[in-house]
Amino acid sequence: MSAHQTVARVMLTIPKTLNLSATVDIARAALADDHVHMLLLVDDGKLFGTITAGDLVSADDPDSPAVAFSSLRGRIVRPDQQASVVQASMIATGRRRLAVVDEDLRLHGLLSLKRTLAGFCTDEGVRARAAERADIPQVSDRRAATGGR
Repeated sequence: MSAHQTVARVMLTIPKTLNLSATVDIARAALADDHVHMLLLVDDGKLFGTITAGDLVSADDPDSPAVAFSSLRGRIVRPDQQASVVQASMIATGRRRLAVVDEDLRLHGLLSLKRTLAGFCTDEGVRARAAERADIPQVSDRRAATGGR
C-alpha cells in the first residue's frame, strides 16, 4: 500500500448491507456468518447505522428494528482520508471495520482491516474466499458423497 493511498482506493466496494426494515433477528442471522463482522443499515444509498454482534447483546425483542441498536460513532471514515493514517488509528482503537461515507452519509464502501493488521481486505480477496467456501461441501454433502460415512 502506497503511503499516499486514499481510503477510496483500498475499501471494499460491495459491503454487506441491510435495509432499515431489518429486525434484530435478521441482523443476528446475518452476523452469524463468521465472515460478517459489521452490518451497514442503508436506505436509498444513505448510511443510517452500523451494527456489530455486541450491539445486539441487550436486544430482547427479535422483532425490534435493528437500527435502534445501531451506531455511527467511531465507525465511519471519509473516502478521501489517507489509508495509512486510518490504518494506524484502526489498529490503535482495535477496530477492523469502518463504513466509508461522504459528508452526506452516502455509503461508498467498507474499510476492512485484515486479521493480520498488515493491510486491507480487497474485493478480489473477498470474492475468492466466497468461491472457496462455495466449493467446500457442507457436512451433510460430504456424508452423501461418501455414502453416509
